[in-house]
Amino acid sequence: MPKERQPVPGRYPVTSGEVELLRDLDRPAGWMLSVEGVPQSYVDLADPTYLEFSYVQLAALVIDCLPDGPLDAVHVGGGACTIPRYISAKRPGSRHIVVEPDAGLVQLVRDQLRLKSVPRLKVRVLDGRTAAAGLADESADLFVLDAFSGATMPVELATAEYMAEIARILRPTGTLLINVADGRGLPFARRLLSTVAGAFRHVALLGEPGVLRSRRFGNLIVAASPAELPVGPLTRKAAGGLTQARCVSDEDLVKFVAGAAPIRDGDAVLSPVPPPALFS
Repeated sequence: MPKERQPVPGRYPVTSGEVELLRDLDRPAGWMLSVEGVPQSYVDLADPTYLEFSYVQLAALVIDCLPDGPLDAVHVGGGACTIPRYISAKRPGSRHIVVEPDAGLVQLVRDQLRLKSVPRLKVRVLDGRTAAAGLADESADLFVLDAFSGATMPVELATAEYMAEIARILRPTGTLLINVADGRGLPFARRLLSTVAGAFRHVALLGEPGVLRSRRFGNLIVAASPAELPVGPLTRKAAGGLTQARCVSDEDLVKFVAGAAPIRDGDAVLSPVPPPALFS
């Protein structure tokens, strides 16, 4: 049996510029993709259930609370396909549509990070808006929105119009997960939550206390569904997990949003930019 090709660390040109593939010196099969100095994706090729980034751990916590069985999942923002790998390892038989606009990045992940080893995964080289328009009604159990251009979330993927598209694609018991990054005062996260609440009846927010209190710039996970979310298990698992986190929902979430206006197509909204020293 031929030996598997090993990834080669280094800088690689992609469609949007250049990425760096870095070996994890502490884990022999661990690899990180970095874009413009910003860590974008981490995968362990020997153990896809190992999750390095704290916000990915929180997203996985929500996924683990969903009913047992395979999932039909849509992932907008491909990167190294960390979450599809995780789901396929934990829930055999799951199917994935991964949306990634950077064709060069997709090819790099195919060539270096064994993307073909992930079963039942299809990649569509499209932007998130175009891809969503082509997906059927009630065709997904899970919709993961983890799209960043460099270190910022594209605002066109945070609008009421896009949330309505996601609501159309999800099944009545489906779940939306959004990775959002924000800093002091969390103004963008509050507006995004207001937007999501306009499309989904049930919404929860997970984050580390320091980020939720806007003491530092960081990532938060938004979970939303037409159906009731497992808030009790989420709260317990978040408090006792690898990433010590809080789950904010119901009246506490209403207070958190504090009347922030939803984001609509055409609004002049700037996506938050992390401080320059954050990744140094």
